[in-house]
Amino acid sequence: MPTWSGLPAGDTTVITVADAFDPEAMVQRFRQRAQAVQKRGLPPVEGPERQRFIEQARTDYMDYAMLGDAEVSLSDGILTLRVDLRPPGGS
Repeated sequence: MPTWSGLPAGDTTVITVADAFDPEAMVQRFRQRAQAVQKRGLPPVEGPERQRFIEQARTDYMDYAMLGDAEVSLSDGILTLRVDLRPPGGS
């Protein structure tokens, strides 16, 4: 199982990721990242590099926004993200 330890070196206490993880805070961070991508300026690049930057920003926004809209649960160490991809008003 993945572990994280922010403890001093030599301390043998191990904290599992699930013990220290806040799924709602993670979703909020993804919402913030989506907003940051929308506000991100375009660097002074030209030609194909400019287009790649724009396409990457679109992909980043879509990914972050999707995860930011997720219903999240953590049960028995299993993180579940539920994302409704149906169009608004759809079933």
